[in-house]
Amino acid sequence: MAFPMEERDRPRILVVEDEPDLARFLQLELNHAGYQAATAANGYEALGRMAEEWDLIILDLMLPGLDGLEVCRRIRQTSVVPVIMLTARDSVADKVCGLDSGADDYLTKPFAVEELLARVRARLRSVGTARQSGEKIVVGDLVVCPGTRMVWREGQLIQLSRREFDLLVYLAENSGIVLSRETILSRVWGYDYYGSTNIVDVYVRYLRAKIDEPFARRLLHTVRGVGYTLREEI
Repeated sequence: MAFPMEERDRPRILVVEDEPDLARFLQLELNHAGYQAATAANGYEALGRMAEEWDLIILDLMLPGLDGLEVCRRIRQTSVVPVIMLTARDSVADKVCGLDSGADDYLTKPFAVEELLARVRARLRSVGTARQSGEKIVVGDLVVCPGTRMVWREGQLIQLSRREFDLLVYLAENSGIVLSRETILSRVWGYDYYGSTNIVDVYVRYLRAKIDEPFARRLLHTVRGVGYTLREEI
């Protein structure tokens, strides 16, 4: 579906939701908030519309036929468009699974539409910041390129998930500074994320396994009782 010329400057959002009433409600609220929203009733329809240009996708987890996790994984094979996942499941394990599939944020049902809109604004701001940043960040022998979302250490290319990369960029931008879990949570997951700070520990472990453990020198350090810092080992 092509958008009218006068609407092309409005952020385009695809709502993937199989409950017609909720899908229509979200579409209307997003349109009222200044976005150009469209809907898809299932995962196959959503994937079929990925050839269109979207600025953000709101994706229900429990979809018929092809669930949200698989849809998100397939989207990530070809696109870095931000994905906010909606689900009634609220355990830490479910959130980790959703984020590992490539989602950028996770919102549990029922939710207030004001909260969803705040998360949409936060995700779109993050995309704008990332696109403006093309310089490499160097910490010791670690090289991080925000513009291309690529990471090297000792000349080796390291594959990171989207969330792992966002966490690494924030740590690298604040190299040598000890950051609390609460600060990391608010800056990487969003100020309006209400989940447990334990998810920071989970992703630090994931990140450490990729950028530290295969190499001789540590860069990612834990400061007990405070938080984490990325710096060259002294």
